[in-house]
Amino acid sequence: MERSNRLGRILLIFAVVMVVFIGIAGGAVAGGAAAYYMVQRSLITRAVVAQPVLAPSSALSTTSQPTAPGVAGSESGTMVAAVQKVAPAVVTVLNTGPQGSGSGSGVIISDKGYILTNNHVVEGASQLAVVFNDGMRRDAKLVGADPLNDVAVIQVSGKLPAVAAVGDASALQPGEQVLAIGSPLGNFRNTVTAGVVSALNRSVGPMEGLIQTDAAINSGNSGGPLINLRGEVVGINTLVVRNDQMSASAAPVEGLGFSVPSTIFRDVADQLIANGKVAYPFLGVSYLPIDGSLAAEMSLPVQSGALIQSSRQGQPAVQPGTAAARAGLREGDIITAIDDKPLDGSTSLRQLLLQHKPGDSVTLSVLRDGKTSTVQVTLGERDPNM
Repeated sequence: MERSNRLGRILLIFAVVMVVFIGIAGGAVAGGAAAYYMVQRSLITRAVVAQPVLAPSSALSTTSQPTAPGVAGSESGTMVAAVQKVAPAVVTVLNTGPQGSGSGSGVIISDKGYILTNNHVVEGASQLAVVFNDGMRRDAKLVGADPLNDVAVIQVSGKLPAVAAVGDASALQPGEQVLAIGSPLGNFRNTVTAGVVSALNRSVGPMEGLIQTDAAINSGNSGGPLINLRGEVVGINTLVVRNDQMSASAAPVEGLGFSVPSTIFRDVADQLIANGKVAYPFLGVSYLPIDGSLAAEMSLPVQSGALIQSSRQGQPAVQPGTAAARAGLREGDIITAIDDKPLDGSTSLRQLLLQHKPGDSVTLSVLRDGKTSTVQVTLGERDPNM
């Protein structure tokens, strides 16, 4: 009995020890598991916090992101500001004539109501009117027109919505961004198109010194302003070259618009306002503007200037009884400068002549047989019917 009780006590002690051992071991395991879980949770939390918060993948985001200054949007803002400055001064010009009615565009250039447009917009008009940007219509009268440079000035009376500033086209550079404003087809009032200055001093038919641009110009845009990003009028849109003006086999033509620069229209407009006409100084020569292509084709010794040559219409190189004839100019001479101002890629002979009046005496730099000489010429006056 005593032995049996002793054995029972031993088994009881062993059981207690085992329970204690298992409790300690189990607690360690449980504690370790808990510690492992807490550490992992902390790491996961840190990882989530460290990740950037991503925007929803839907394109229909309900929040807008601010645009950083000077990055995307700044150029657009400059364009908007330029348009807002000029657009109120842009008008639709309505021409009612014997053959029906037509329309073009124009821009107010004076607080006296003078509006600049194209000669071909107002040509043959028996009645003129303008429609302002706000839709108000007002009668207009013709002040004067110049077919040679396709410039005309009309005038309205009464309160004006705005007056546009005229800029300096001589400061333009190829690649510079410009905007055209006008009323294409006569219906889409104050349409804005954007482009760049493609080239300067272009010649198209009898017109010289034009700005070439790829800003869209359509029927009805004629007479509207070409503006720089400062909101200044640097050109008056006058024509566009299209497929029907090219040969039947020509490739499609796009982005060939032309504008009369302010270096030309400013002086023309001043004379039209003052006298109702333009008194052009007249030299009395037919000539070809020289560029690199013409110089290569005809093996000329210079890359710019004016080559005196008979016209395709049969007009003589030097017209008898004119200033050029009296000065001894002849076919094949190349005029390279007037009063030391060179004829170059941005300045034509006509532009330099327009800086003078009939009766002015000027000095021509003339290249003949490889030698340059100077010739004094007293300018005559161009027949307005020529």
